[in-house]
Amino acid sequence: MPKDRVKPLDITSRNSNTLTAGTLRVINEDGLEGACFMIRITNASNQSIVISYDGVTDHEVLLDDSVMELYFQNNGRPGNNVALLAQGTKVWIKGTAGAGFIYLSGFYQE
Repeated sequence: MPKDRVKPLDITSRNSNTLTAGTLRVINEDGLEGACFMIRITNASNQSIVISYDGVTDHEVLLDDSVMELYFQNNGRPGNNVALLAQGTKVWIKGTAGAGFIYLSGFYQE
């Protein structure tokens, strides 16, 4: 049963110099610790990246030195259903090797 507390994800990162064009690399090896209502991807590198949420399909592009925040539904609907990014979801990235890090952070209800 969810509690009335918000908990941050443990921040994860990947050095952009480990990226290879055309090859997806996971940024959070263990997946999300909880079902997230918000995630933030910070591209603090000098190269644009492509983001995938299933390790197969390209879903987003994030330009170099930029931040993307995704807010999912965190207010209840009838039946107390909400739309969250599933616990265990892995986030994948690909791009050209560069300088700097890509970070994943976010929040979920404990």
